[in-house]
Amino acid sequence: MFDAHVHIIDPRFPLTENEGYLPQPYTIADYRKRMARFDVQGGAVVSASFQGTDQTYLKAALAELGENWVGVTRLDLDAGDQEILELDKVGVRALRFNLKRAATDITRMTVQALRAYELAGWHVEVYVDGQMLASLQPVMSKLPRISVDHLGMSEECLPYLLDLVDRGARVKATGFGRVTMNVADTLRRIHAVNPEALMFGTDLPGARAGRPFRDSDVDLICDVVGADMHAVLEDNARAFYRLPARPRPEFEDPAPTLPLPAPAPATELSRPGDYEPADTIPFGVIDR
Repeated sequence: MFDAHVHIIDPRFPLTENEGYLPQPYTIADYRKRMARFDVQGGAVVSASFQGTDQTYLKAALAELGENWVGVTRLDLDAGDQEILELDKVGVRALRFNLKRAATDITRMTVQALRAYELAGWHVEVYVDGQMLASLQPVMSKLPRISVDHLGMSEECLPYLLDLVDRGARVKATGFGRVTMNVADTLRRIHAVNPEALMFGTDLPGARAGRPFRDSDVDLICDVVGADMHAVLEDNARAFYRLPARPRPEFEDPAPTLPLPAPAPATELSRPGDYEPADTIPFGVIDR
């Protein structure tokens, strides 16, 4: 499993109230305890609004989490090329456009995102109220690689979201407790357009969500995508974050069905007497 959307809230680093809200701490230890029953082999730590453009917490988190973990960050709009390259070295792979809770100069953000893509191949992750998604078309069309958080948030955005998916956008299957839509139907429709689009994430700790991640969210995803569950739970995100695919042992049936034995070669029937091949062979006389 690859968790493509995690927030680490470490009180050792700066936190700023957002809309009067400041979350409770949620450390790496908390995350590991919550996800202990799952085989999590990597993920993406995503900067939240209350972390602003602080990079110290993100660097520390990636260093502690280790291999196969990447970062998604917000940058100061005046950040230079060197900062982008340094963050790329420690595992940052994307910029976050938090247009729902931390909107800023969208034009300058777009210019910065294009520069980050040119320098380091970073994509953009968009967190926006679904009703605004269609209005962002001029911005979206300029960005080479994008993903959209939390299924796009609402039913109203689905036609435009599906159009983005058809053009290569990825969608995070996250935040089911945040959205106003039929989650199973939305997952099904996105997956039908592009089976490589959906990327699972827990969105833990689920700050300000109607409800946080539940284990049953994984069951729902698996029920919808069926045989593609490994792609949605891991492979799609690894490819999008430019990480190597994780080898997966092929299933071996402990009691395989044995093949039927080969039939014995046919033998010719012997014919008594000097009958021609086309003759009918008579039955023998039965003594009474």
